[in-house]
Amino acid sequence: MTTSLLLSLLFSFVVLASAANFNQDIDVTWGDGRGKILENGNLLTLTLDKFSGSGFQSKNQYLFGKIDMNIKLVPGNSAGTVTTYYLRSEGSTWDEIDFEFLGNLSGDPYIVHTNVYTQGKGDKEQQFYLWFDPTKDFHTYSLLWNPQRIIFSVDGTPLREFKNLESMGVAFPKSQPMRVYSSLWNADDWATRGGLVKTDWSQAPFTAAYRNYKADACVWSSGKSSCSSTSPSQNSWLSQELDITSQQRLKWVQKNYMIYNYCTDTKRFPQGLPKECSVH
Repeated sequence: MTTSLLLSLLFSFVVLASAANFNQDIDVTWGDGRGKILENGNLLTLTLDKFSGSGFQSKNQYLFGKIDMNIKLVPGNSAGTVTTYYLRSEGSTWDEIDFEFLGNLSGDPYIVHTNVYTQGKGDKEQQFYLWFDPTKDFHTYSLLWNPQRIIFSVDGTPLREFKNLESMGVAFPKSQPMRVYSSLWNADDWATRGGLVKTDWSQAPFTAAYRNYKADACVWSSGKSSCSSTSPSQNSWLSQELDITSQQRLKWVQKNYMIYNYCTDTKRFPQGLPKECSVH
């Protein structure tokens, strides 16, 4: 076998061997036992009680990838709680790509909060309701991050696209490797109706569940990316964009389920909306 063929096979293995086992891929990082890996690594639960929440992070860092996670959110009266699922780099000028799920009173919909940070600066929030109850079953929440765009999706339906508009002077996260993080914590000072509705601790403990973590991603290790091979065909997500059908679904979501868009908040930006708002 030639060296180049062997390297190609090794590279495809690195990229494709991404089916999840939480024991192998995830570290529960805080919560003093409130984060648990169960079912031989196939299920992970995070719990919040009056004393502490909990959280985990990926063992690997990634520089670009498509990250999928099945999540079942806190059921019942989840007001005041926040479940997060995001990518973040280290340091004071960090990059971050955020899903945050803001709990609510029983029967009221969760709010899905999204944001993008570059070099420690965010202020790019969009919020949505979902078209289903995210506490009844697991749903797939996906973050696609490649050099051209970031796409937030739920069950394959895009909620939001943030394009690389560096040509317009808009910063885009592309040079800092990020880990996957998730946490469940109490934020009743702001999470539900701006902090008006507090956490009902008689409902505790609150639990969110995770399974089927999948990272089709470029692993960053020792200053190098596993995707430095010349085999882009193994990584279709590296150049993935929204096709016509996906663009139509994105418009459907944004027309019917978007409840906040920083790009229309003229009170917040009296000097003029951010540059990317003329395109997004």
